[in-house]
Amino acid sequence: MARGQLIFISGGVRSGKSTYAETIVRTFGTTRKVYIASGQAYDEEMKERIERHRDDRLQDNWFTIEQAHKMGNAIEKLQPHDLVLWDCVTTWLANELYEGWETNNMCVDTAGCIEAKWESLQETIDQMLNTVDLLTVVSNEVLDDFVRDERYQAWLGKIHIWLVEKADQAIEMENGLAFRRK
Repeated sequence: MARGQLIFISGGVRSGKSTYAETIVRTFGTTRKVYIASGQAYDEEMKERIERHRDDRLQDNWFTIEQAHKMGNAIEKLQPHDLVLWDCVTTWLANELYEGWETNNMCVDTAGCIEAKWESLQETIDQMLNTVDLLTVVSNEVLDDFVRDERYQAWLGKIHIWLVEKADQAIEMENGLAFRRK
């Protein structure tokens, strides 16, 4: 079975990385376009923003999967030959690391918790690549994010290194310009 292509795109906030990723997916082929969204609505403003983005994608014929946690659950919603855009690693990582913050029992403070989630994510990406024709993964730069926690930055760096090594193409975005790093 042929493996799907993996494209990893990283860039600063408002670098144009998500728009560029959408363009890649649109021009890659004619099969179903799938958008995996990692955002969560913690307040009304975020809820409205998520709904607006979902409606915009629907008008452009995207199938949206809302998957803030447990990325493996998205696999059952994928079809062979889908063209997938996952936006974004940074949001997923924050969701997973700080899961349990409401009860002061965060994953990041629990031995082995994030390691298990990371292992599951690696397996999930491999499974996705065995199903879809294209998986485009978007992420913010390691030090250009809203989370100022060294543990978060270290995990994001580790994930980026793995994705760059695994990717068929690795692209860095800056001011709307794409620079291929691999």
